[in-house]
Amino acid sequence: MVFSSLPFLFRYLPIVLILYFIVPRKLRNTVLFFTSLVFYAWGEPIYVVIMLFSTVVDFTHGMLVHHFKQKGEIKKAKLAVASSMIINLALLGFFKYSDFLISNINALTGSDIALLKLALPIGISFYTFQTMSYTIDVFRGEAEVQKNIISFGAYVVLFPQLIAGPIVQYKTIATQLQERRENFDQFSYGVIRFMNGLGKKVLLANNIGLLWDKISATPSGELTVVTAWLGITAFAFQIYFDFSGYSDMAIGLGNMLGFRFLENFNYPYMSKSITEFWRRWHISLGSWFRDYVYIPLGGNRCGLGKQIRNIAIVWLLTGIWHGASWNFIMWGVYFGVILVFEKFVLLKVLNKLPSFISHIYAIFLVWIGWVIFAFDDLSRGIDYIKAMFGVNTLGFVNTNALYLLMNYALILIILILGSTDLPKRLAIRFVGEHGEKRVTPVVQGLFVVGIFIISVAYLVDASYNPFLYFRF
Repeated sequence: MVFSSLPFLFRYLPIVLILYFIVPRKLRNTVLFFTSLVFYAWGEPIYVVIMLFSTVVDFTHGMLVHHFKQKGEIKKAKLAVASSMIINLALLGFFKYSDFLISNINALTGSDIALLKLALPIGISFYTFQTMSYTIDVFRGEAEVQKNIISFGAYVVLFPQLIAGPIVQYKTIATQLQERRENFDQFSYGVIRFMNGLGKKVLLANNIGLLWDKISATPSGELTVVTAWLGITAFAFQIYFDFSGYSDMAIGLGNMLGFRFLENFNYPYMSKSITEFWRRWHISLGSWFRDYVYIPLGGNRCGLGKQIRNIAIVWLLTGIWHGASWNFIMWGVYFGVILVFEKFVLLKVLNKLPSFISHIYAIFLVWIGWVIFAFDDLSRGIDYIKAMFGVNTLGFVNTNALYLLMNYALILIILILGSTDLPKRLAIRFVGEHGEKRVTPVVQGLFVVGIFIISVAYLVDASYNPFLYFRF
């Protein structure tokens, strides 16, 4: 089940909210735990067992870490943390990377080992990282041990961020699990934030995604330069509004339930370097790798060689995290190399250049990166990049390219403006900030209802409603 679906909007969510607010406060984590299991089981009832297993494993290991630390047995506490990480990573590796490993062994050795063809449990990359953060946070003393397995289970399976993040580190939500206090203003903000995300996903991402699907299915030899650039621009906007829209919906749902999740996107397409882009894109993933991989490896507190090593490890793992395919590994390596070059050479130059030149530089490299990301078949990705630069194409532009440009001109303008902070600045100007009320609640309500009605109309009429990050 996805948030941008009619069953979720008209069945699941209303029932959950009613149950959540009618039960006594002390039972609300219990409601969240069981209703979140229903949410996950809607699509994959068998794999609920995997999630419950992960919950029990990490709850138990958290208790062990706490017990050994209390007794001063730090080595045993470290072993408990290591055991938790090994079990979690083994589960993730088995389901996500088994066939990739077998395929490469077959290719290298000429063997014919049968593929397992396991269905990937939805959201396993996200909730595995979340559960690992728990035992690490307890060991570091950054969070208290959770002694109520239902409350811990609510953290693991919490439906707003279960299948696509944001990746919520336990230390950022530990207090909220026990002490949150829901209120009308926070609930109202949650509704507005959810509707904003729904509009981004349904009205923007889905519509521009149709253009990318059409162009990406065209053989590269039948593209023009303009068509190729138009296509990857469509993909760049689709993945941004798809994923950031889903994050907005998750953050909105969290607020409805009294939780405050950290932001996951901060207008990444406004960046003037790749370093800045990765501070603004999928912030929760970058924060996780920074806190649990980069800094423990030494971060910036070591020599030049080790800093390069640390960045390389993080970006190799980032690529692998995204998928069991060589294109994702190459995508991670691609950005890792650029980030190393920027860190030690290029950032000083970029900071001296006019902003628009730095911005063009960043967008150009991000767009090339999206080609690597979008095509599982590396050869198709290479052919597409060649088409972007006029190699083996129908030329620079043709009537079909001009038709697509004219047909999608309006939505592209909306997408460009929507990917900047201009709408937010206008909203602050007309709606106000920090509790100011420059427009009436009725006007705000009409705006939210309008987005909802139009989005539902699209969902009723359309069969195209993908979510790109489901495969991760």
